[in-house]
Formats: sequence, structure tokens, C-alpha cells
Amino acid sequence: MRLSWRRSSRAEDHFESWITQQHQRRVLAGETTPSGPCPDKGFLRDLARKSKSIALSDPRIDHTANCRECMSKLLELREQNRSHRLRMAFPAAITACALIAVSVVVAWHVMGRKAPPANTSVVAQTVNLWDAGTIRGEQPGQLESVSLPDALVKVTIILPRHSEPGLYLVAITRDQNGTGVVAEGTATSVANGDQQRITTDLDLRKAKAGPYFLSTTHEQDQAAYYYPLQIK
Repeated sequence: MRLSWRRSSRAEDHFESWITQQHQRRVLAGETTPSGPCPDKGFLRDLARKSKSIALSDPRIDHTANCRECMSKLLELREQNRSHRLRMAFPAAITACALIAVSVVVAWHVMGRKAPPANTSVVAQTVNLWDAGTIRGEQPGQLESVSLPDALVKVTIILPRHSEPGLYLVAITRDQNGTGVVAEGTATSVANGDQQRITTDLDLRKAKAGPYFLSTTHEQDQAAYYYPLQIK
């Protein structure tokens, strides 16, 4: 069995967000050198609002992205904009919640109490991929029969040998092209001796019994590795 891989857009989003956070940390720590003078607050206010009138080639953008004072003001203005939007959205949210509450009450009365309560217990499971292998060009070891129940699962995955530490995206899909995602979660690996392990929650209650694939994607590698899985 040879592992297949694809680009994962969600893992890529995690990776780009991580890069942005690292750059902001360096700027706010004064580890970068801006070029040119600081722009006025009006420009920073427009930039915080993501105004389309500002061209990406504007040298003031490059200055702001590398200036500790301007970056601090920009982040403060963005937080103010976010708070303002939340205040504006609050009345609408109250109305929406009220409508949802009414709908739930009506549905509850219509359905009565015939339906059994959903199984909300969490099942702990361990999936051992230690002998599967992740080095490209090698034939990975054949997996034992790997299965998960159709329940709320707290799964601990023992990653294959030579797996890198860091953030992983875990997904259950219907095929090894990444389509038909049934459940997914993210987790940061924890070292246990020579092993790297990740633990995340997966909701498989709506999954029908049958064959699926379990995939893992590292935040920096961006390659999704697939392993056959049975849901019972």
C-alpha cells in the first residue's frame, strides 16, 4: 500500500495564519526595520477597514507591515472595528436566537418524546500508525485492521515513525482524494519517547458503517497521508 497525498486548504490556512502571527510577533518586538516615514492615522484607519482604495503597491503598506508603532495602531483599530461590528450585529443576533428558540420549541412539541436521546457519551480510541511509515518513496508497512465506532470519539493517533512534531489536521473522508469529509479536527502532537501522538475529538455519529479513510496533514508539510479505516 502506497500512501497518497493532496494539498489541504484548511491545513494551508492554518499554516498561513501561523506565518502571519510569527511576523506580527517580530514586528511588535522591534525586530524589523521599516522604511520611510509613518503614515497618518487616516491611512491606518482605512487600512484597518481593508479599504479597496489602497493599492498593495503603496509603500505605506510596506512601512506599516514592518513598523512596531504602526502595527500596534493598526491592530488596535482593527479590534475597534471588530467591536463595532459586534455591537451592530447584537440586535440581529438576539432576533435570530429568538426565532431559533421558537422553532425548536415548536419542533419539540410536534415530535413529542418518541425519539430516543442522542448518544452523547465520548468513546476513547487509539489508532496506531507507528509502522505505517511516511517517508516518500518507501513502501509503508501494511496496517492492521483499523476501525472507529459511529460515536463521539476522542481518538489518539500514534503517528508513523519519523513524523514531525507540530500542528496536524485529522480528517475522516469517503475517499483518498479528500472529498466527502465526514469529520475533522486539529491537534498539536505530544512526544512520548520516540513517538509523536495527537489527540482530537471526531463526531462520527452520523457516519454510516463502511470503509473510509483517515488522513493526517502536518502544518508545514501540507501533504495529506491517507490510511484505510472502517467505521462500525
